Amino acid sequence: MGVLNVTPDSFSDGGQLPTLKAVVDRARTLLDEGADVLDLGGESTRPGAEPVSAKDELARVLPALKALRKSFPDTPISIDTYKPEVAKAAVGAGADIVNDIWGCAHGFSKKQRSAAKLPPSGMAETVAKLRCPVILMHNRPEPKYADFWPDVLADLQMSIALARNAGVKENQIWLDPGFGFAKDAAQNLEVLKNLSRIVERGFPVLLGTSRKSTIGRVLGDAPAGERLEGTAATLVWGIQQGCAMVRVHEVAPLRKFIRMADAIKQGDNWKP
Repeated sequence: MGVLNVTPDSFSDGGQLPTLKAVVDRARTLLDEGADVLDLGGESTRPGAEPVSAKDELARVLPALKALRKSFPDTPISIDTYKPEVAKAAVGAGADIVNDIWGCAHGFSKKQRSAAKLPPSGMAETVAKLRCPVILMHNRPEPKYADFWPDVLADLQMSIALARNAGVKENQIWLDPGFGFAKDAAQNLEVLKNLSRIVERGFPVLLGTSRKSTIGRVLGDAPAGERLEGTAATLVWGIQQGCAMVRVHEVAPLRKFIRMADAIKQGDNWKP
């Protein structure tokens, strides 16, 4: 999954795609380098980022989405949003997958949603009506846990239950451990170290570690542009733990690591 952020303030690539031509050109590069899916986002989710209204988010993503669909009619496109109205409009304009960083805003009271600037519940019902795949990422308003792994797995189970109860089909559900979300550096490393515990839930898992701050900390406070090797290590480890897709900013240099990790995992079943 190749990242396309049409945002002015994303943590590592904000403002880099200011025109529709730039979006299409970047998408073409990602696809030529081996991306299978394009992930389009119109709101930064970095810590401290200002929330964006649905109207403003749609103004960013819909023109880009229409340009991408026209240029690449057969390429799967994911819309990275937690707003039901954005998901509905984006799928109507040609997106194929909803990638929700709040796991359909599961398990949160009205007060918690308000405190975390989350939308009202309704994403699960929206996705069910759209009949499209949904990626449920682990997240919570604050990085506070009574017991880390039981809490993470319970949160994800609530997301799964919310999707199921709304009518989302089992084969349309993906999970994401939420590396970099509501976790400190040690917790991010823990969720990656034991990613198999999430894989064991029985749903395909997306791993998004690319350029995240935990990698920078491990590498001596390396800036976002110098985290490629650290990202590669997390992807290889994640593939060995069973993740089914990885979300990255740089496809070409990471593709080789991914192919090699896949081959090792296949062992004597590998075929050229």
